[in-house]
Amino acid sequence: MKIKCIIIDDEPIARKLLEEFIMELDFLELIGKAENPLRAAPLLEEPGVDLIFLDINMPKLNGMDFLKSLHNPPAVIMTTAYPEHAVEGFALDVLDYLVKPISFERFVKACMKARSRATINTPVLTSTPVKNDHFFIKCESSIEKVYYHDLLYVEGLLNYIILHTVSGKMIVYMTLKSMLEQLPKELFIKVHKSYIVNMEKIKSIEGNSIKIGSAAITISQNCREEAMKMILQNKMFNR
Repeated sequence: MKIKCIIIDDEPIARKLLEEFIMELDFLELIGKAENPLRAAPLLEEPGVDLIFLDINMPKLNGMDFLKSLHNPPAVIMTTAYPEHAVEGFALDVLDYLVKPISFERFVKACMKARSRATINTPVLTSTPVKNDHFFIKCESSIEKVYYHDLLYVEGLLNYIILHTVSGKMIVYMTLKSMLEQLPKELFIKVHKSYIVNMEKIKSIEGNSIKIGSAAITISQNCREEAMKMILQNKMFNR
């Protein structure tokens, strides 16, 4: 499913950057741009706008006042150089708040929230189920598609993570905490301050060590009780 979005920003460079970012994500579709809210009004009259990238400080009508004027608005991601407006923005139930200059990594994180909300709000027909079996991640200069069933475990290294997959490793500029928040909880669990594992890939558990592939991953004392509960989930056969 494509998320149809529009950009409202009075800065040409900002509009161009957002447009380039949108083109990188295959689940986004840009259907219009405007340099101020007044010119954006006709775009919102068209059916099917799912997401607005909305600047705050614009001539004639600022983004906050424009948002307040909308009845039943689509999802909104604020884009601004002024972080002091964040509290007011979230009070208006905006999806996320991006402070300029906007990095691609931060843009992707915000758009994943939009994707999650769209998935939740979209009715799924039993005859054509939506397959949510993968995600995209920025790795060096490219955006990589990763299937959940190919991801063995995630290793954290300060502000970087290493994705250990069946086909190799990928180093990504992201924190382990951020990765954990976006992975499906029914598949992945944190077992150590530096490790997230795919529960479906666990071969065995011996003492405080989990065997996944050829790797042995330690379960920390702080995570052990919750991790074992989630991993076993009443599937432990007893005598």
